[in-house]
Parts: sequence; structure tokens; C-alpha cells
Amino acid sequence: MTLEFGRIITAMVTPFDGQGEVNYSEAIRLADHLYQTGTDAIVLAGTTGESPTLTHQEEFELFKVIRKAFPGRKIIAGTGSNCTRTAVSSTKEAAELGMDGVLQVVPYYNRPSQEGCYQHFKAVSEATSLPVMLYNIPGRTGRNLEPETVARLAELPTIFSIKEAAGSVDQVKTIRKLTPPEFLIYSGDDGLTLEFMTEGAVGIVSVAAHIVGNQMAQMIKAFVAGDSETARRLETELRPIFEVLFITSNPTPLKAALPLFGFKVGNPRLPLVAATTEEIAIIAERCKSLI
Repeated sequence: MTLEFGRIITAMVTPFDGQGEVNYSEAIRLADHLYQTGTDAIVLAGTTGESPTLTHQEEFELFKVIRKAFPGRKIIAGTGSNCTRTAVSSTKEAAELGMDGVLQVVPYYNRPSQEGCYQHFKAVSEATSLPVMLYNIPGRTGRNLEPETVARLAELPTIFSIKEAAGSVDQVKTIRKLTPPEFLIYSGDDGLTLEFMTEGAVGIVSVAAHIVGNQMAQMIKAFVAGDSETARRLETELRPIFEVLFITSNPTPLKAALPLFGFKVGNPRLPLVAATTEEIAIIAERCKSLI
């Protein structure tokens, strides 16, 4: 089993300035922080990066800027779309810009059949030599990528992994049973990392690693080493952070938390709104021991 992208992949926030424009210099600063605090690879322009409200030009510029700043680091580009042609063209552009892999979300809103999902991902896979990570998050897309479909897709040469965020341990267990060992499963939920790893996942595509990356790395290292007691203790300590970062739609809580750690990431773009005064107070209380 080759862990090309490591065990902690962080879905990075896209910083905005006071006018709501992408703050590329702060993105570099944030990426550097992530790489220094336990993150093995980053995802740019994922859901946490507010891909639904970024233009393609902004996404491509972000890929270019971060690639130039971190030539030796692993970067995964979020190039998914509910339009197969768009997903294909964005993936080709990501390859041209030197990305190391791409994240492909299940087509949202369209609610394709399982065959439609298969054909969508197959078209992307055939259009690139980059490693492709599937992203299953039915709570946002309206369609679950069934384990049997994942197994079919795992047979395609460039599809190497899945970010599984359906919240089901049983689904992870079934995916692991139906796919070869070299097909990698990553948890898409910080709070389910150890449960999923117990069933064969190799790591996490994380939100919380922005602020507790080193602690998460310690947790996963302990678990892999067979020290479940330490891993579970660390998980218990981290659970209040995992929970508070989802008290409202991601990445709103994280964008409220990061300024506490010195990062100027701005507010989310509409239709997301900034955290309320009450939410900010809760987030600050949970994070105070980390600052």
C-alpha cells in the first residue's frame, strides 16, 4: 500500500480579503502553516475552500500560486463538477498547472443514477493521468455513491481512493470488502477518523487539521502503532473541536476560528454568511486552550 498523499490531507480554506477577493498571499501563509503542523497534502478548492462560489479563474490562479510556493509538496485540486465536461476540462487544466492529484465530488443537484455516476467518473479518469480521489458526501450532493459503484470505479487505473463522508461505518466496511487493498479510503469526517480506520481507512481529509493538525497526527500515529488507548484519549480531547467546527455550515465556523490563530481568512462568500456573535463566542471558548 503506497500512501502517496499521506494520512492527513487537509481541505484548505480559501482566504478572502476585506473586499471578498481571494487573498493569495494569505493562502500561501496558511498552506505553509498546514504543512508545518502535521498535514501531508492539501486540497485546494474543495468544499471547505468554497469551490461553489469561486470562479474557475480564481481556482486556477490558486493552483498556480500554491504550486509555485511549494514545489515539493503534495497538492490535490478540487476539480469536481455536476457537469462532466466541466470536470474533465478543469482536471486537464489542473494537470497543466502541476497538481499532484484531483478530488472529484459526486455530481450534485442532478441526482444521477449509479450508472450516471460511474460514467461521469470514468470520463474524468480517462481524461487524466493524475491520481483521482472520489468524494462521496450525500448530505451535500443528494446522491450516495454506493459501495458497488465505488468497487467498479476502483478498477480504473487512475482512481486510487475515496473521501468517504456519508457518515456510515457500515458503508466503509462494505467498500473495504469490495475493493482491493491498494484502493485507499479516507474519512471525510474528523470525528469518525478512528472508526473508519478500524474498518480499513488509511487517514482523513480534514477540516480540523487547520488548528489541531499536530494533535491529529499524534492520534493517527498512535492508532497505526497499535496504541489504541492513546489514540482514543487524544480523540476524546479533540472531539469538542471536531464538533464546534460544524455548528453551522462549513467553512463558516473554521473561518471564525482561524483569526484566533492569527490568520486573516475573511468571511465566507454569499450565500454563506459569517458566524453569529453567539457562534463566535462558542468557537472562541472551545479554542482558547489551543491558542
